[in-house]
Amino acid sequence: MKILISGASGLVGKVLVERLKKDGHEVLRLVRQPSQEKDTVSWSPKKGVVDRSNVDGIEAVVHLAGESIANKRWSEDQKQEMQDSRLRGTLNLSQILESFQPRPHTLISASAVGFYGNRGDELLEENSGNGTGFLAGLCKQWEESTLTAEEAGIRVAHLRIGIILSQEGGALKKMLPPFKLGLGGRIGNGRQYMSWIHLDDVVEAILHILHHKEIKGPVNVVGPSPETNRDFTRALGAALGRPSLFPFPAFAAKLVLGELADELLLASTRVQPKVLLDSGFKFRHPTLAGALSDVLR
Repeated sequence: MKILISGASGLVGKVLVERLKKDGHEVLRLVRQPSQEKDTVSWSPKKGVVDRSNVDGIEAVVHLAGESIANKRWSEDQKQEMQDSRLRGTLNLSQILESFQPRPHTLISASAVGFYGNRGDELLEENSGNGTGFLAGLCKQWEESTLTAEEAGIRVAHLRIGIILSQEGGALKKMLPPFKLGLGGRIGNGRQYMSWIHLDDVVEAILHILHHKEIKGPVNVVGPSPETNRDFTRALGAALGRPSLFPFPAFAAKLVLGELADELLLASTRVQPKVLLDSGFKFRHPTLAGALSDVLR
């Protein structure tokens, strides 16, 4: 299969590209800067312009690009950048794909479990409604930005991704330094749910969706056993052989991170991967203890 990938240099993209090549697929990387490399396609996500010299025969697209939501405190400028990078880029990509002849049959586009907002103990599946808050609104608009592709007959799946477990990036990488020193602990009261997934299973889920043409719409890309923050931090401390006795109070998190703390660290999203499980997907790392052990070994 000939597959085009945006965000190919990111945490998920790098591993996905290597896996697809290993499986014998032809992979093209969608890049922002002009490139002479044969496996690249240059484009401007803000202008919606793409170099068409190497796009003939693309069968599927995996769209992972977007400004990180957790790298900086959420100023108004940063929130605007997050919106622009996701909404404008996804909308323009959808319009570009509509113009291809022939069109790719599949678009797999990143989203996040932030779609559901802060929902306490409620068990959330793909048909659960949209939540409230900036991130929930952003994810809803992000998914709606693929409407042009859907109306053109392209199968679209939205990856509602949880907290990715990897030492190479994401939330876990930022949590590791204090926990390795024995200074980690729960955040706030620790009762908020964290929907996590091993990086390997994110990649496997994307491959699964690529090969299961019946899957479309939202897909929760999370492990089958979400854990409370208290249990997650205890498991992380245990995996590192360190105590996890130093809580990070909610007021301190809000003081340091502002709105980001409320929507990412203190929000509760108890998400189930119903679509994946119902379609026969098998997790390589179904338990948190096993996933952390594999990541940290």
